[in-house]
Amino acid sequence: MNKIASILIADDDDDDCFLVQSALEECGITNPTIFVKDGRALLDYLKQNDATMVGLILLDLNMPCMDGREVLRSLKSDEKLRKIPVVILTTSRASQDIEECYAIGANCYVVKPASYSVFNDTIATLVKFWIELSQLPVIAAQSAKISF
Repeated sequence: MNKIASILIADDDDDDCFLVQSALEECGITNPTIFVKDGRALLDYLKQNDATMVGLILLDLNMPCMDGREVLRSLKSDEKLRKIPVVILTTSRASQDIEECYAIGANCYVVKPASYSVFNDTIATLVKFWIELSQLPVIAAQSAKISF
């Protein structure tokens, strides 16, 4: 029996969360989605729930309490969590941010598109790639798949 991988989204901007949720719905992606407002809440969620069911983390960089860089460091230093794909989804185009995120283990770095239709396409492509097409180490993807 296939498990449905969840998508964990960490972003403190309500408008961006709404756009991600709308894009997922419009693209027909029905995987469970969990939204958290900061990095501390993301780590708390993973500790309190079955992290093996998280197939993808979309992580904003600039959040209160604990920013995306700190979260990424924590995730990639944890033996149980380091295999979960982490896509940085941010407004920052700064080369320093890009370099730092890849250096500490980001799987992908995407600048949030300004156009709604391009944003939708970007979210659909990211989710499809990381949950359906990628062959990941056993963790969330034991048999977890994307659900369209």
